[in-house]
Amino acid sequence: MAHSPEELAELKRAIYDKVKPRRRKFIDKIGYDNWDPFQEPMDPLDLREDASRRTSQQLVTEFLTTVPGASEEFAKGAWELCVGVMSGSERHRGMYSFCKWYKELLVREGLDAELGPTK
Repeated sequence: MAHSPEELAELKRAIYDKVKPRRRKFIDKIGYDNWDPFQEPMDPLDLREDASRRTSQQLVTEFLTTVPGASEEFAKGAWELCVGVMSGSERHRGMYSFCKWYKELLVREGLDAELGPTK
């Protein structure tokens, strides 16, 4: 049901008049004209998906099933990197790029691509 601008102004004034003094102080601080009591609520934290349409939780869970006996510390590292890469963090993108580069280096040199030189 759409309201006319005059009705909205009346509703806004009625809401303002019923607001507790502490909240009214906040409204006055931001400015009555800038205050929007009819603002749409923000969406809950959106579920970010990657190109494969998986959430970070799904990716890490799937990854950890491929690593039998992964420690809690290992899982924490995987989680941190996954969330960082999915959010576009430069720090995590750098870590990811280095890991790819390092794996390719080890493969080129005929070494174990997972652990480096075997002992």
